[in-house]
Amino acid sequence: MKKIIVPIDFSNHSEYALKAAALLSKKTDVEIYALHMLDIQEANLTQSPEFSQEKAVFFLKLSEKRMKSFLDKDYLKEVKVVPIIKHYKVFSEVNSIAKEINADLIVMGSHGVSGLKEFFIGSNTEKVIRYSEVPVMVVKNELTSVDFSNIVLATDFSEKTIPAFQKLLSTLEFLEATKHLLYINLPNEDFKTTPEMDALATDFLMKAEGNTDRILDTNFVAARTIEDGILDFSKVVSADLVVLLTHGRKGLSHIFSGSISEDISNHTSLPIMTFKI
Repeated sequence: MKKIIVPIDFSNHSEYALKAAALLSKKTDVEIYALHMLDIQEANLTQSPEFSQEKAVFFLKLSEKRMKSFLDKDYLKEVKVVPIIKHYKVFSEVNSIAKEINADLIVMGSHGVSGLKEFFIGSNTEKVIRYSEVPVMVVKNELTSVDFSNIVLATDFSEKTIPAFQKLLSTLEFLEATKHLLYINLPNEDFKTTPEMDALATDFLMKAEGNTDRILDTNFVAARTIEDGILDFSKVVSADLVVLLTHGRKGLSHIFSGSISEDISNHTSLPIMTFKI
């Protein structure tokens, strides 16, 4: 991991993300790109081009001054931080910037329960996850450490998720953490017997890594809903981080439909990281 983008709106929650990125940088020596999306509204037709340009310059200078003050933190003293101010209106543009600088991770803050609930159903954070081709980490609270020791990875062991699975292993390689692979067995038409789940996991691991070494860290949990299974298991293993594989738009609507998004977001304070399939 070399580069992390942190979208900044000067709120406490964007500072939580900035601090989390700083903690990560001290473990793996990355550069942090502090990104502020400067929303300059389209000029009114009655305004002259000269006036519109003056207004844009004014807000740009104001944002630069505010960014400098915001980044004046003791925990950033030994961290390389690159401030970026872009004239975009929506956070869905973060993916373009991530591709432009070849970022490895985006770290975002979320505004508590209501904010993270919105994150899954239409907020800026959800837009970033939908459009981002790089992993996204969402934090709800201020982190004092990123010494994650127990990571829960919810997966369906489908072959199409293998590239995302391999990417997450590479991305999180610097963390000395146990990665608990979790399959939620639901009481519906997709219900599987123990031998069927064993065979599914074995086939997945052989195709993904060429061995079944992680079978010892693979867990099958029967639950009424996906969110119940993830939340309950995360408590059992004292998880530090929950990792989810998504399909972007389709994935979020499928995996986090209805009460799933609300329950996971409202009932856990754990950071969540997503990898796009």
